[in-house]
Amino acid sequence: MISIESAQQIILDRVGVLPVEEIPLLQGLGRIIAKDVFAPWDTPLADKSAMDGYAISSSSPKRDTWSVVDFVPAGSMRTTLVAPGEAVKIMTGATIPPGCDTVVPIEDTEQTPDGVRLIRDLKPGSHIRKRGDDVKENDLVIAAGSIVRPQEIGLLVSLGKTTVGVYRKLRVAILATGDELLDAGSPPDPCRIINSNSYSLAAQVLEAGGEPLLIGIAADTGEATKEKISEGLQADMLITTGGASIGDRDFVKESIQEMGGELLFWKVNMKPGKPVAFALLAGKPVFALPGNPVAAMVGVEMFVRPAILQMTGHSRIMKPKVKAVLAGQVTNRGERPHLLRMRITLENGAYIAMATSSQSSANLTSLTEGNGLLRLEANSSISEGSIAEVTVLDHGFEMGSIDYGTL
Repeated sequence: MISIESAQQIILDRVGVLPVEEIPLLQGLGRIIAKDVFAPWDTPLADKSAMDGYAISSSSPKRDTWSVVDFVPAGSMRTTLVAPGEAVKIMTGATIPPGCDTVVPIEDTEQTPDGVRLIRDLKPGSHIRKRGDDVKENDLVIAAGSIVRPQEIGLLVSLGKTTVGVYRKLRVAILATGDELLDAGSPPDPCRIINSNSYSLAAQVLEAGGEPLLIGIAADTGEATKEKISEGLQADMLITTGGASIGDRDFVKESIQEMGGELLFWKVNMKPGKPVAFALLAGKPVFALPGNPVAAMVGVEMFVRPAILQMTGHSRIMKPKVKAVLAGQVTNRGERPHLLRMRITLENGAYIAMATSSQSSANLTSLTEGNGLLRLEANSSISEGSIAEVTVLDHGFEMGSIDYGTL
């Protein structure tokens, strides 16, 4: 067996980045920018009024009344110089007229028969958005590896972009194996199991930004397993569940090798999910995960998800961790590190973590009741009230200072 860290490194050393495609901006939401984006011009392109009011020169001689000589609404511009002592009525977003360096808000003035009078002290230079105040020409505005969010789309539009270069979506084939499996929607059978793994894993792939392709169930024969693996190689990546151990009807690892695949590791020092394998076959990464539902999902979190993120251009590929106070003692009497399913809550500004009621690798409720993973080393325990580092699994959990751009 190899360590979790060694397995992750082997995977990341062998998966490359997908090609880049140029797509319409709205289709890029949630995708990864492939190249640095630099500003082609200043934003704003000219000094603009930040308020409805009057544009004046603060260097004008002190006076009670200013003569209003023009009106400049947003979207228009006055090119004639404004003389000292003159004011131009101006709307928010309008370009500051030449000769003016200050905007006085309407609420700081009152009308007079001869113009407008200031009723508060003048603040030179106030209420003007300077040229380049947001972005200056040639500024790096979005770095490669950034996630395209709504705000990035807005910024790109403001810089004249209608398309964005992003890494292509990763197509991930998902294959379940085993004669005991039933298709989704089948009536229950006490001798068989509904194939939930393919759907759980497909949802994880979707959450990581991939495009899952469910290719069904392989029967427990070498021929059927090879046929389905070949079908899965039409995608960019293949994930299998079940059939990766050493039982009489476990054909996945054997089939990969017989088809010319390079088996890079098999068995990782962890619980759940020890019998996980990673191979390269026809240049494609293949993950052979256990059939137990929790073990399969934990395998995706630990190994598949980082590979998907790296292949699709993410600059940060591991999920965030928080330091949480344990609400109860946790103990591992086994010889392998145990990835405990935890429930994290935020109480009075502190993170609290409690182990879920079940830790069986066959019980999905150990994950549905939780939203985090705590790594507990072999033959160790952590006492109640101690601080422990917990990996956050859920996007939807409000994690305070966590930057979800790293997920």
